[in-house]
Amino acid sequence: MSSEAARRTIGFIGLGHMGGPMAANLVKAGYSVTGFDVVPAALEAAQAAGVAVAGSSAEAAAGADVVITMLPAGRHVFAAYEGDGPGGGLLAAAKPGSLFLECSTIAVEDARTAHKMALDAGHHSLDAPVSGGVMGAEAGTLTFMVGGTEEDFADAAEIFEVMGKRIVHCGGAGAGQAAKVCNNMILGVSMIAVSEAFVLGEKLGLTHQALFDVAANASGQCWALTTNCPVPGPVPTSPANRDYQPGFAGALMAKDLGLAVEALNATGTAASMGRAAEEIYRHFSLNGGAGTDFSGIINTIREASEGLAALDPDA
Repeated sequence: MSSEAARRTIGFIGLGHMGGPMAANLVKAGYSVTGFDVVPAALEAAQAAGVAVAGSSAEAAAGADVVITMLPAGRHVFAAYEGDGPGGGLLAAAKPGSLFLECSTIAVEDARTAHKMALDAGHHSLDAPVSGGVMGAEAGTLTFMVGGTEEDFADAAEIFEVMGKRIVHCGGAGAGQAAKVCNNMILGVSMIAVSEAFVLGEKLGLTHQALFDVAANASGQCWALTTNCPVPGPVPTSPANRDYQPGFAGALMAKDLGLAVEALNATGTAASMGRAAEEIYRHFSLNGGAGTDFSGIINTIREASEGLAALDPDA
């Protein structure tokens, strides 16, 4: 146990598929972690992993040196920060000068608002969304994209290193979310392109392995191909080998691409591929793909290619 872990207490709000393993890894590293989630099963799993569970988010944050939030959307972060239940919100419950690590994936402007709320309440704040999925959360190999001051980034470094393998300081407040939204726009577009290529390869008589062996070692190489390959076989650990169980769910990709489109609109950025990917994944999520891995988009493309479905969201 490091001296850092021995002296700092952590309140962890949001113990779901990502937050639960992250909190468990902090406990393993010797931190005193008190957590809260609105889902009883999440609380039970966290408690089994050594997390002390609280009856409310405010109770989890009471007296904490560090408060970590991993929540679905910006509105949930604001509600948790301000609070209207027992004990009030996180900002009031945490001791003065606490460090808030906002690890949810939310809109860039929401991240900047949350940052200001924390500072106005006398705390320090970093936006620190993650990449790496549930497997990365469990293994402690997440990538953290961090926005905030250099001083606060340095203060949080040891905590991030428990939960992640790569930690990148991207700039000031909101920069972590900006990096996340750009990264996931690339991921969504590239998964669609990889999936379309495999369906085209099938129609041209290529085996999945042959196309993979070429593209994985040529200019088509990308993470969507070599790590999250959308067809079973070439990458045994990809979700395609377990009937597209996530992984990274289609609903989450649709959400993240929606955030990307918000940012595109706010900045006046021309990005036809990003907008098209958002439409495709929104349609996928609304039509049975929400709970499957986002690489399952290949099945929608394959069906559309056989005339059994349409990718057009208005069809």
